[in-house]
Order: sequence, then structure tokens, then C-alpha cells
Amino acid sequence: MKKHLMITLALVCALAAPTFAMKHSGHDMAGHTMEDKGHSMNDTSMNHDGMDASGEMVMLGTKNVDGMEAAAHLKDVRAAMAKMNMAVTHHFMIMVKDQHQGTTVDEGTVALKIKGPDGTTGNAIKLMGMGGHFGADIELKQAGMYTFIVGSKLADGAKRTWEFSYHLN
Repeated sequence: MKKHLMITLALVCALAAPTFAMKHSGHDMAGHTMEDKGHSMNDTSMNHDGMDASGEMVMLGTKNVDGMEAAAHLKDVRAAMAKMNMAVTHHFMIMVKDQHQGTTVDEGTVALKIKGPDGTTGNAIKLMGMGGHFGADIELKQAGMYTFIVGSKLADGAKRTWEFSYHLN
């Protein structure tokens, strides 16, 4: 089972990485930056309703904490996981950029806690370093507002927390 999960995770990451890199570069398919669409890269109030099961990746927002900019994304993987009888519904990923160095940070410890629509917060889920971002497969069981609380202790030794929200239909 563990081998099956690792193969599935590798497949999801391989499929998600090019889309994640393109979306995070500030360009969408039409070549417009987020600023061109009236959204600042620091706009974390964006809620994206209507994510479908097509596997589209949705940006949850970008936040700066103590010189580190974190951009979080959520990818719907329900269809692919259902074919393998797995309960995973989404892949959560976060890319951290050192604002002073201008480089992506992919070393350190990063974990995710999810507060569900019912108000309960689950246990911490360790995010794995995945070639330029940290990520994990997660299960979002019910419709409603989710809060993703990301805690980190990166290579510089400082602890940081970022928070993102998403409304799942």
C-alpha cells in the first residue's frame, strides 16, 4: 500500500509541477500576470469557487512573512484517485520564495493543518519537498470553507506561519 501511495504521489507531482510552475511564474495561459487582472500577488482574500474534478490547479493566494513569500495552490485529484480506490481528493502545495535572495526555498520542515467547514482542525500533515515546492495529498470531505494553516521551520531556522482559505462547493 505504501509503495502504491508513493507511486501515486509521484504521478500527481509529475503532472502538477509544470502547471504549478507556469501558474506561479505570474503568467496564465493568456499571458497575463495576476496584477494585469487586478489582483496583487499579495492578495490572500481570493476565494475560488467551483473548482471542478478536471484536475485544474487553483491559486489560494500569496503571503509574505518575515521575508519569505509563500504561494499556495490546490489541485483537485478526485477523479484520478477514485480510479485507484483512494480517498485522496486534493493535492496541496506551497512554494516559498526568499524575498531577499530571490530564490525558491525547498529545504526545511513544513506542515499543514486543515480547519474544516465544521470548525474542527485536523492533525498536522508533514509536507514533502518536491523540487521547488512542498506538498501533500489531502482529503477534503465536505463542502464549505476550509482554512489551511501552514507552519514552517526553514533552513534559516526561523518559524513562520501562513494561512490560506478556500471555499469548496
